[in-house]
Amino acid sequence: MQLLHNIPTNIVTGFLGSGKTTLISHLLKHKPDNERWAVLVNEFGTAGVDGGLLAQPGDTQEVFIREVPGGCLCCAAGLPAQLAINSLLARARPHRLIIEPTGLGHPLEVLELLQSEHYAGVIDLKATLTLVDARKLQDPRYRTHETFLQQLQVADRIIASKADLCDEADLEALQQFAREHDLSAATKITPAVLGDINLNVLDEACTQVSTETAKPGPPLFTMNSLETRPVTSPGDSAIPGAIIEFPEEGYLTFNNQADGYVSLGWVFHPSAVFSYRQLRELLESVDAVRVKAVLITDEGIVGYNRAEDLTSEVYLEETTDSRIEMIGLAPPTKENPEIPNDDTQINTLGKNRLLTIESIQQCLLSQGNNHTQSW
Repeated sequence: MQLLHNIPTNIVTGFLGSGKTTLISHLLKHKPDNERWAVLVNEFGTAGVDGGLLAQPGDTQEVFIREVPGGCLCCAAGLPAQLAINSLLARARPHRLIIEPTGLGHPLEVLELLQSEHYAGVIDLKATLTLVDARKLQDPRYRTHETFLQQLQVADRIIASKADLCDEADLEALQQFAREHDLSAATKITPAVLGDINLNVLDEACTQVSTETAKPGPPLFTMNSLETRPVTSPGDSAIPGAIIEFPEEGYLTFNNQADGYVSLGWVFHPSAVFSYRQLRELLESVDAVRVKAVLITDEGIVGYNRAEDLTSEVYLEETTDSRIEMIGLAPPTKENPEIPNDDTQINTLGKNRLLTIESIQQCLLSQGNNHTQSW
């Protein structure tokens, strides 16, 4: 078996709701037909939805997707990241690797890992793309956020996403911000609508050189011994052979909280069938930074993705279950709160009404009694 050698690798980063999933979907749709691509997705939420949204209908053998949900990819000295990257490369043996850190993650640590001795000769690090919704520069919560600033500092090219929703003043403000912060990508700002960029930018050079050496991790020889198989749905991204044992009510609840944001999500047994029109209306009513879902509905399997004022929907060929997740600002408090156990406590995620398990269940058309599912 041929050894892995100099795989072109890109990091696609950006704050929550900046359009990373939309851009990667565009890249996957336009990749060369003769190439295998692998995508490692790190989600802030813990329900694991993005893998299903990225799955390309009819292309199960040439796109490999792995999810690492529930926080920063490079926590615990980078070990989770190394394990995930090693496993994905071994299975996919790709012509290109794309890594999407969570919108609240630290891309500098990912860069340091990829430039470490561990991946010398295996990964050929190319341009880091940082997505920015230029309208957000008006909000000091973005302008002063440490992660937002780091994402811009590591950029080789800045993608001004949602350019059709920005006015000329917004784009000029982004250019001014880049100059004032002496960003290396200040002269490489590309407006984009729905992630539509030229694939040539992926082969631009990486100019960010790590000054630290990541700790060594698992040996690379394991990459040449693992079986390869595509990941095309949220369930497939879990450990092979894992079993979901649903409780009697037929769903599981997941939540996470960090850096002033909170996520809340549910996974439903595949026997659950939703009224899409009714559930879509409910999802649209929630005031959140991000709402995303992969749903089994009366209109087929639907992927739903909303970042505040921009919604996209796509029909999918398959999924292992239904998943819904929302991300928003954490409730204000004088103390550092624990992650709430009762999802109804996260009331800042509701505007016209709360997205609770009770409101979601009102959109159900059917629910079976078998609550165990194998992946």
